[in-house]
Amino acid sequence: MATLRERKTYRDQVLRVLYEAVEGNRLLGITGSQLRRDLHVPEQDLAAACTYLAGEGLITVDWEPGNTPAMVTLTHEGIRHMEAEEEGTAQAVPGADGPARSA
Repeated sequence: MATLRERKTYRDQVLRVLYEAVEGNRLLGITGSQLRRDLHVPEQDLAAACTYLAGEGLITVDWEPGNTPAMVTLTHEGIRHMEAEEEGTAQAVPGADGPARSA
């Protein structure tokens, strides 16, 4: 089982790879198998990271049988979070407080 630090790292990596792959377009997504290849994350840890991020409203996930992400897309909030992080105003890692909001 992954440590807390590893889980936070996996979440951050999922968001970054997804944001870079879709170039901020919420109509595009990336497959779970592509995420696994890009991140080299164990399947159960990838599923846990995607479940967490979906719960935070940052991504949406279409699931395959066996709790495997089939397709992952950024939500509007996920894009805003990543743009704010890129500008240096977001939280370091998505947490219980949710994405940063601008005034």
